[in-house]
Amino acid sequence: MADSPPPTVTTFETVRQIALTLPHTAESTSYGTPSFKVKGNFMCRLKEDGETLVLKIDEFEKEALIALDPHIFYTTDHYNGYPAVLIRLSQISRAQLEHLMERAWRFVAPKRVIAEADKQTKR
Repeated sequence: MADSPPPTVTTFETVRQIALTLPHTAESTSYGTPSFKVKGNFMCRLKEDGETLVLKIDEFEKEALIALDPHIFYTTDHYNGYPAVLIRLSQISRAQLEHLMERAWRFVAPKRVIAEADKQTKR
């Protein structure tokens, strides 16, 4: 019987690959860790533990994600009341991460940037 390929592990390099496909997104730093910003607006960063992504997202969506799968999504006292969810990178699939990063991009990008990107997509 052939060995099956190992499961893909999502890392901050995966985050980087996805982020750099989003319009007007640039690599930066936040709190001494690598991060990504859209036109200067914070979108996500690697938490100090090197294994967790802090992703800016609507608080309603944050609560829904945590309720749906607390093995992947969580918060801490520090992030309570703040529109950001914590994501265990080792537990999330690339497809899930791509979807959530696009949602975060739309949450922080200026409206004109979103409109410009949507117009380009419809061509």
